[in-house]
Order: sequence, then C-alpha cells, then structure tokens
Amino acid sequence: MPMSLEEIFSAAKILPNDSRAILAEKLVASIEDDIDPQVITSHLTEVKKRRDAIRSGKTVLINGAEGLAKVRAMTGR
Repeated sequence: MPMSLEEIFSAAKILPNDSRAILAEKLVASIEDDIDPQVITSHLTEVKKRRDAIRSGKTVLINGAEGLAKVRAMTGR
C-alpha cells in the first residue's frame, strides 16, 4: 500500500536540511515536466519584460515591508 502524503511529509521533515532541499527541487522538477511548453515560454517572456522595465528605470522597486504597508493602507487593514 502506498504511503499517504502525511506519511511522506513526516518522513521527509526529519531529513537534514540539504536533503530536504534536494527533495524539494526534485519534486518541483517533476511538476515542471508536466507544464505546457507554451506556458513556460509565456512566463519567461513576462519575466524578461519585467526585468527590462526594472533595468530601464520604468519600474521602481520597493522593499517588501513598504509594499505591505501600502497594501494594508489601501485595504484598511
């Protein structure tokens, strides 16, 4: 009988950090194998567009805490 997800997680979380990282990479890679190549191409195109906007100064980055503060102010939270 195959292990349940909870059993797999319980076994994996006692591994050393480097082994857990390798396992996580392998799991992500196994998912990536099933992704439509067109989705990957579209994603990379968007990433490059955003990178170029940052490099050109068209987009200005803010730190995470500042961004969260702005979102909270806008939503009233």
